[in-house]
Amino acid sequence: MRAVVHSGTGPADILHLVDREEREPGPGEVRVRVRVSGVNPTDWKRRNGVVAAPDHEPEHDVVPNQDGAGIVDAVGEGVDDLAVGDRVWLMMSAYGRGTGTAQESTVVPSTRAIPLPDAASFDVGACLGVPAVTAHRALTMHEHGPRRLFPGALAGRNVLVAGGAGAVGHAAVQLARWADADVVVATASTPEKRALARRAGAHAAVDHGDPDAAARILDAAPAGIDIVVEVSPARNAALDAAVLADHGLVSAYGAEGGRELSLDVVTHFTRNIRYQFVLLYTLSDGALRAAAEDITAALESGALPVGVDAGLPLTRFPLDRTPDAHRAVEGGTTGKVLIDVSR
Repeated sequence: MRAVVHSGTGPADILHLVDREEREPGPGEVRVRVRVSGVNPTDWKRRNGVVAAPDHEPEHDVVPNQDGAGIVDAVGEGVDDLAVGDRVWLMMSAYGRGTGTAQESTVVPSTRAIPLPDAASFDVGACLGVPAVTAHRALTMHEHGPRRLFPGALAGRNVLVAGGAGAVGHAAVQLARWADADVVVATASTPEKRALARRAGAHAAVDHGDPDAAARILDAAPAGIDIVVEVSPARNAALDAAVLADHGLVSAYGAEGGRELSLDVVTHFTRNIRYQFVLLYTLSDGALRAAAEDITAALESGALPVGVDAGLPLTRFPLDRTPDAHRAVEGGTTGKVLIDVSR
């Protein structure tokens, strides 16, 4: 089979296409024939060494890319919830294993292969994983709940999504709307990106750099924001503080704009504002399972479409151009970058 691999860390040039033998799944594992692989910032950062690999992850012949979608074609001993022929979306395929989705088949623990409803395309499945699970966690950490997402779960809550045109932001807008948040506001830096956020379902989209950004957010959500899904806490801390309601939550999942965060302590403790930092790879098994179940329910209701009309443009590459796909994500391509692995 064809696979893209790298050894050590470095620029996209270290990715190269090889032929290798398919693995058989072991106990508790499944083998998935990958149809579409999704590329996230975490993938190029792992390859480039910006983010260190876990101690137990191999350093040689690592196949990148955490996310993807395909069809189960072999099942290991003890797996009874998946069968050959099942359509699945994948999460954390490469984490700790080096068995990512930039290859024609990958072997993963069965818990990392989630049933993909028939109505959802492989493109949709490849856009889930890192973005949707991160967004789910960010939306379910408020002091007063909810802990799960479903229609009505966010009724009475106002949500602000920073970076609403990004993959996590897009998923957060869609999941918040599916869960019936009263108001969903997104921020984005250009008119084109704000239009994408509105197509995803945001009630309003605001330029975070506008001197009147706080007033514009509060015009849309006069009672204040209950949950902020935040990609740039260092840059947006003052704006978040200006629009948060009492007992509000900032769920920070990124470090765009800097790694040092400065807060006015009095402002935050007098209003019981909380910060929660979110990293997919260190979530508990229970949190991952809850996210997978809720995301699948949203898929079944048609709540997570992708494509430019749904606010998430898709940029595609063939498998042998995986280095170009990584460069595109590293260069800030708007929307989601996908790799067509097999058809």
